[in-house]
This record gives sequence, structure tokens and C-alpha cells, in this order.
Amino acid sequence: MTDLVATAAEPWRSYKEHVAWIAQSIVDAQRPIRILQALRWDPSVQEAFRRSNGRELPRVGPEQYSRVDLGFDPQAKIEEFEAIMKAIERDIGTGDPVGKILLDSASEYRAVVRMLLARGTREFYSLSRELYGSPKDRLPDGKTSVRDLGLWLYDVLAVASSSDLGPPQPADIDAQAAADMLNERFSSYFHDASIQVEVDDAMLADAAAGSDYVKIRSGARFSPRDIDILEVHEGWVHVATSLNGQAQPVAKWLAKGPPRTTAVQEGLAAILEIFTLRSYPKRARKLNDRIIAVDKAEDGASFIDVFEWYRTEGYGEDECYANTRRVFRGGVVDGGAPFTKDACYCKGIVLNYAFIRAAIQSKRPELVPFLFVGKVAHEDVPVLHARVADGVVRPPEHIPAIFRDVNGLVIWTSYSDFFFRTAGGAIDGYYEKLFRTGTA
Repeated sequence: MTDLVATAAEPWRSYKEHVAWIAQSIVDAQRPIRILQALRWDPSVQEAFRRSNGRELPRVGPEQYSRVDLGFDPQAKIEEFEAIMKAIERDIGTGDPVGKILLDSASEYRAVVRMLLARGTREFYSLSRELYGSPKDRLPDGKTSVRDLGLWLYDVLAVASSSDLGPPQPADIDAQAAADMLNERFSSYFHDASIQVEVDDAMLADAAAGSDYVKIRSGARFSPRDIDILEVHEGWVHVATSLNGQAQPVAKWLAKGPPRTTAVQEGLAAILEIFTLRSYPKRARKLNDRIIAVDKAEDGASFIDVFEWYRTEGYGEDECYANTRRVFRGGVVDGGAPFTKDACYCKGIVLNYAFIRAAIQSKRPELVPFLFVGKVAHEDVPVLHARVADGVVRPPEHIPAIFRDVNGLVIWTSYSDFFFRTAGGAIDGYYEKLFRTGTA
């Protein structure tokens, strides 16, 4: 456990020293926590599901999860975060905005440990919902839920994804070729930073980013468009925010993301796919279907129910299993208690776009690049920007061009603001009638 007990013999410390010391303590304390690793399923679970022709629920519960070593003593880890929280209250104070960010982060990591202790139970879901939210949550308008967003996009994307809107994109790039292509692109984008893209035999997802690396699943195949998406999603966002956080001499906690930062981080990666025109309907549909899958599981759908729903949506058998496993890992396979993290992606797109529009409309466009300063929640950004002047925070270095120079975003959001706040519905109706009847 980190020694956080002050003694009379200690030398005087400045505010920034206290912040840096506690921030490093949080980074060190969270290091062994690997959420997805702790929720992994043995390959034999999928084999058994196949043998049953998808008619028997996967045998994954508290007993099976207990065999997956967390890699740390959970009770000692909880006590470690509680000691950090006491140090924040003592040395910085909960009334201090930076102190509140640190306290919220430490508190969430403590809750993560408790969630992992509850793997395979309904308590896991309760803690997941507390940390990551739910499709039932309301967006900031107080009326629209994340579920409403998912159902609205479901109809739109179902039509768009069934059409051939561009040239064919065959998935003929193997994992090693994809890694080579991304290594070349990241070398150019990150300049002096050493980012390694490598093929991994043990991965479940097709790709994942770490602090200074990206891993590609062995056996996965990609289209040129997939490579373009991986470049911005994993590289320009996930790796970049990690590097910008690691470069902080004081605000060191920004290198790591507790659950409170997940919607911003995943939404930022997805919205950059949209801003750079690299996304496409099937990709957007895949992200949106996660909202519906989590919502169905919350409402009692079992693993088999959600698996079969994915089949009716046209996904391949392996993809149906992988998508459904994402929702039920850690939770209860017979329904009612899923892992809710996957509802964050599309929610994050909406919230990030709203943040960007609000910053520009409020004449605070300088806040927009600070979405990349590290792993942040939206409420952190004004606090962090204000602390550049006294050296608590270092401005981000790795920022995509569209966010480094926000002139284009100003124009984009200005027109969208007019459309949504004034004549949007009437204009839509005019053209819908034209398309439907041939006359306006």
C-alpha cells in the first residue's frame, strides 16, 4: 500500500507537489486493475455453446469467475484507495476543483474493485450501472434517454447499412499487414513518440490501444476503410490522450481513465471517425446495436435471447457470440444484470458533439482541444484549462488537425445550431415530400 501518512518530519510541499504525489499514487494503485482481463471467458465456453446449438446458456457465474485471478488483493486495494481519498481530503481538500477530480477518480477505482469482486452476480450490474450508466439514463435535456437514441438510430441505420453507398471494401488485409500500415502512419503522426503496433494471439477484440501501443488480433482481416478507422480511433484518440496524460508533470492522473471518463473517451474516438468521414453505416450500426443489446439484457433478455437478436440483425455466428459476450461478461447470463459499458459509445458521440457546440456557442472554443489533454470527463475540462496558467496542467501536444485548428468546427456547429434550433423540421419536411411525391 502506498504510504500516505504525513509525518512531522516531512519537508514543506507546494500545492503542485501534493497534487503530483497523490496523482501518482492513484496511477500506481490502479496499475494492476485490468477490468476486461478479469471478465474474460475461457474459450471452452464458446465451444460448449456451439455444441448445444445455442440452446444452453453459457456456464459462467461466480464460481467460474473466482478462478480468474484479479492479480491483486481486492481488500487491500480498497483500503489503498481509501487511504488516497483521505490524503486528498487532508492535503488538497474536497472544495478544490482539482481535489474533487482526484477524489472522484479514486472513489471510482474503489468501486471498480468492488464490482470485480461481484462478478457473476446482480451486484456486479448495480455497480456497473453506477460507474458506466445505463441505456435508461437521460441525456442532459432531461427528456431523451440513451435508449431513445439507440431506437431512433436503429431505424435510420438499418436502411442506410443495407445500401451500397460507395465502392466495395473487401476485408483482404491480414493482421500483420494492418500492423505494418498503422506503424507507418503512426510514425508520421506522432513524430518522436515511439508507438508500436503489434499482432497479438490472445486478443478477443480485433484491435485495442494501450498507453503507447496498439494490438491487432491475429487472424483478423481488415478493409482499407477499417485501417482508416483504426488510425483515428485507436491512434489519434486513445493513444494520443494516453501520451498527453503521461506528459503531465503534475496532473499525472490524466494518463489513466476511470469509468467516469469512458463516455468522453469512446465517444471522442467514434465522433472523430465521423468528422474525418471515415465511418460508414454498418460501423455506426454496430456501435448503436450495443445500446439495444444492453437495454434488452437490462430488461431481462438472456444471453440466448440477445444472441438470437443479433442473428436476426444479420451478424455472423462468431460475431453474434462476441457481441453478446461483451454485454454479459461479468454479469448474469440469464438476464437482468449485464455489463453496461457498451452503452457509452453512442452516448459519448452525442455528449461530445453537444460539448463542442456549447463551447463554441459560449465563446469558449479554446476548451475543445482540451478534450485531448488526457482521460477526462467533460466537467473536468474547464478546470484543467484554467490550471494551465499556474503549471498544474500542461496543454496537450497530440491533437488531430480538426481539433487543433477549430475554424472548421466553428462553421460546422454554427450551421447545425441553426438547423436544430430553427427551421430543421420544416426543411426536412420539404425534402421528404419531394422524395416521396416527386414535387415539393
